[in-house]
Formats: sequence, C-alpha cells, structure tokens
Amino acid sequence: MHKDELLELHEQMVIIMEYFKDLEQVDDDLFAQYEEINVTPDDVHMSKSEHKHAVFVLGNALANAMSEDEFSDAGRVGKRMKELAEDAENKL
Repeated sequence: MHKDELLELHEQMVIIMEYFKDLEQVDDDLFAQYEEINVTPDDVHMSKSEHKHAVFVLGNALANAMSEDEFSDAGRVGKRMKELAEDAENKL
C-alpha cells in the first residue's frame, strides 16, 4: 500500500472512530491507546511505518467497539489488529 492510500484509510478510520465516540454505550477509554500515539492522518510528515502502527491500533479499537466478545468476527479481527499493531510498533 502506498503512503497516500494509507493516509486515506487512516482518515476514513478516524471518521468511523468519531462516530463511535458519539455513541453513549461506547467506553470513553476505548480509543485512549490510539490517541496516545499522537499520529493523525494530517501528519503527512510522519513515516509510513508510524501511520501503519496507528491504523492497526485504531483498527483494534474499532473492532473492539463492534465486538460482542473475543470470539465474534469483530473480536477476532480486533485480536489480529492488536497483533499487527504490536508488530508494527516493534519495527518503529
């Protein structure tokens, strides 16, 4: 994936995150790890690896927001996103 495509994906995922943040039943701390990374789609000067890490962390949070438990489809996606986020972080 090219960096510009990754930035577009990151931006779309942030839009979905904002939707979930507006829902009352979503835990306020769900996106804390993503926000701590402090990499946004607007940070075009940051490396592709940093954006990839942010996308995986955000993907994990979004999957957790949609999952009923760790064995649901979204729960399994969340678990895989967490693994990918950890791998991407190790490569930073």
